[in-house]
Amino acid sequence: MRVAIQTQGSRGDVQPYVALACGLLSAGHDVQLAAPEAFAGFVRSHGVTFAPLPGDMLALIDTPEGKAAIAGGRGFSAGLKLLHRIRPLMRHLLDREWDVVRSFAPDLILHHPKSLASPHLAERLSIPAVLASPLPGFTPTAAFPSPLLPVRSLGPLNRLSHQLAIRAGAMLFGRTIRAWRCETLALPSSPAGRRTSAGTLYAYSRHLLPVPRDWGDDVLVCGNWFLDGGDWQPPPALERFLAAGEPPIHVGFGSMPGLDPERLTAMVVEALAKVGRRGLLATGGGALMAGEAAPHVHVIDDAPHARLFPHVAASLHHGGAGTTAASLRAGIPTIICPFFGDQPFWARRIVTLGVGPPSLDRRNLSVAALASAFAAAADADMRRRAARLGEAIRRDRGVADAIAFITARTALWHASRA
Repeated sequence: MRVAIQTQGSRGDVQPYVALACGLLSAGHDVQLAAPEAFAGFVRSHGVTFAPLPGDMLALIDTPEGKAAIAGGRGFSAGLKLLHRIRPLMRHLLDREWDVVRSFAPDLILHHPKSLASPHLAERLSIPAVLASPLPGFTPTAAFPSPLLPVRSLGPLNRLSHQLAIRAGAMLFGRTIRAWRCETLALPSSPAGRRTSAGTLYAYSRHLLPVPRDWGDDVLVCGNWFLDGGDWQPPPALERFLAAGEPPIHVGFGSMPGLDPERLTAMVVEALAKVGRRGLLATGGGALMAGEAAPHVHVIDDAPHARLFPHVAASLHHGGAGTTAASLRAGIPTIICPFFGDQPFWARRIVTLGVGPPSLDRRNLSVAALASAFAAAADADMRRRAARLGEAIRRDRGVADAIAFITARTALWHASRA
């Protein structure tokens, strides 16, 4: 089977799909992964055929306007603040997705929710599509509200919040999508007739968030798609730091842009000293910076979480789905300082499960708040709960179960149309 994987976003929106692509290749399928052009080298380094998509939206986050939107936003409000900049880029992205999918001639499209083009492309090619998401929110449920909303529950409105998330792309970009369907795909302006969906995959662990009882067998929570392996080895300086004392607390904020990285770094370093803990600071995303050397702190640009987290005592990060899963898989307490999107949702799950302290408010962050979180992460009961959760997540068969689901649901889709 020829599988076109379409994704959009930052590193956390690409890496899981590389892991799935590798699994599909090992199972004998042909795979093409389309993602922002900045990830070309990363994807190809794993032997996966890559199709570049425009990186304009990704670059927007690093502009002063993008940083300001993230700094003042919660939930999906950051995206709404940038909508006037995103709309003009959408038609070019839709056209490019059509180009890369058409040239590959797939039997199936597997796509991230941000790939608004994919269901329409599947309709145009008369092939099935599988929505594959690292977070819930695209299958209505009464169990919890959309993860993109900064609330714990909406009670009887929980299901409606998911419907709004499902329709958000069509509502925000409806005029552009309708014109594109007519002018580029030669389809009616609105979808009609047969559905292209063959099912929905959620790439997170049911041990982190239980499967709602009101979901059907066309939905699978399969577990995370972890990208393991590789030949990464800790640099000598990092090896010496890890060996020189107790396991440090890892601090890193992924692809989140920094508005005042100097101040944030200084607070982290001071808070670690205040509670007598060592720290390992990852500066790759720009939220932190190297700064002046301190004996209890070591600075790195980046490192594979799967290889690094087993050597640390706890992790403080932004709460992205992938980083949260990697931290929990390692069995360590997790401290979350959310920026936007689904990050507050995962922060609430961490607290509910008792595997991390209350999340930090980025807009009111202080040395005292950081020190309190670092101290709380040393609690013995919390560490035991985190270790047990890590054991459960390590038993998940994310990629293997996803491939079995894809194969079975694709066969059912074709049988229903025979």
